[in-house]
Amino acid sequence: MATSRKVRVGVIGAGSWAVSNHIPVLAERDDVELVSAVRKGREALEAIGDRFGFAHVSEDYRDALDQGLDAVIVASPSGLHHEHAKAAMESGANVLCEKPFTVDPDDAWDLHHTAERLGRHLLLSFGWNYGPLGIEAKRLMESEGGVGQVEHVLVAMASGTRELLTSTGGGGYEGSAEGFAPEAETWTDPGVSGGGYAPAQISHAMGLAMWLTGDRAQEVFAFMNNLSARVDMHDAISMRYQSGATGSISGASCPATANAIDDPDEPWSRHQLQVRIFGSEGQLIADLERDFLWLYREDGLDLKVDLPRHAGLYQCVGPPDTLIDLTLGRGAPNRSTADLGARTVEVVDAAVRSAQTGAVIRIGG
Repeated sequence: MATSRKVRVGVIGAGSWAVSNHIPVLAERDDVELVSAVRKGREALEAIGDRFGFAHVSEDYRDALDQGLDAVIVASPSGLHHEHAKAAMESGANVLCEKPFTVDPDDAWDLHHTAERLGRHLLLSFGWNYGPLGIEAKRLMESEGGVGQVEHVLVAMASGTRELLTSTGGGGYEGSAEGFAPEAETWTDPGVSGGGYAPAQISHAMGLAMWLTGDRAQEVFAFMNNLSARVDMHDAISMRYQSGATGSISGASCPATANAIDDPDEPWSRHQLQVRIFGSEGQLIADLERDFLWLYREDGLDLKVDLPRHAGLYQCVGPPDTLIDLTLGRGAPNRSTADLGARTVEVVDAAVRSAQTGAVIRIGG
């Protein structure tokens, strides 16, 4: 028998990205009840409540959790993710947490263990893992023999975040909701954000790369260039994984382009992201900017995947949809688990510490 049950959802941190992505995705579903929204600023809260029909709004997340929520989206500043996500799970809710997962790796692993202990669903907002290119790349790694033993992983990313990471007045970014630009310190104060381009963007890239390989970092060395900003703008990171594989990550914060939202076909309106995985039996190339996926193996397999248009364009419909489906018991695959999020936090944290000290940082021991 069909059920008419609706998932009672709260949003902690109803800021720019939640307003432009998560809340509209949920509002389109007939199995969701938007119960409570939390953020700073009564005027903005009232506007969000009126726009989306939230029954309750508050500047205190504890008020939201008192509403008896089934699922919570945590999109607050990253330094608050641990407190908010843990409290939400302890209140009985499943949780979708924005990236970066946390600032401190210990906090990330604590959330992972809390979800396991309480039997909660906890997933990260890694949109590429739910897109057609990411899903097909994962299938190739698991069902087509992959590349054999992974030996080296190359990740290169650039995106239009320069204005966001250098703003002193709440600068926007690609995908910002009009009238809801993030407060500057959310991204430019290292005490709040944990860094700049590394947590803001490389966490996304590593969320895809480490999902494809299943590996975990062991040693990290990094150079970072802040230019005149308070946080890193460009990153050069070298890694050794627990499997013995080596890897490199390049991250660059570019100026935003005027057509970034309106015309995704323009070459510089897309995130520039490549993940190349080299192994004992072949190589896989995933170019998200160009919608290109290729698996080549020494046994003769030479597969260039015929992908749909915009297969690599960043979209984040999958994570909030999966949160609801899991809460309803529909068995949807969680492609962005908490342990994956914790492994990405380890890389970012170690890279920041390495750049500060000039030392190789050993992690994951």
